[in-house]
Amino acid sequence: MSSLLNESQLVHEAAVVWLEDPNAFDYVRQALDKTARRTGKPRYARDGRMVGYVELDKDAEASPDSGLFQRRTFFLLPHDRPNDPEGLYKEGAPGEAVDPRTIQPRRVGEKTPRSQGELAAKIAPTPSAGPAMMGP
Repeated sequence: MSSLLNESQLVHEAAVVWLEDPNAFDYVRQALDKTARRTGKPRYARDGRMVGYVELDKDAEASPDSGLFQRRTFFLLPHDRPNDPEGLYKEGAPGEAVDPRTIQPRRVGEKTPRSQGELAAKIAPTPSAGPAMMGP
């Protein structure tokens, strides 16, 4: 698993499969995991839950050393903001957090103000104008 991904590692990605609606999350964690198959839901062995993954094209080759394919998975841990809005990541985000709206095949997901928790901090309730003045 690596949180520092580059696009050369993603050249054989064919599709992103979401298990949950990505629009429901400010961020997801992305990791490059080794899996036995190019397609289908990979095994998940972390705390929390997998919310998406990529499928590889038919030209993707397994590593000669391990016989496994490298595929991105997208996940959330129990202490992440979507699961615990008032917790550790109420503001800020983990290093591998990216905005799910920026995830596409063959492109590394991006950090955005939303994914980094900056949007919520900047949106303050608008002060009301007070009661309307009534004339005589």
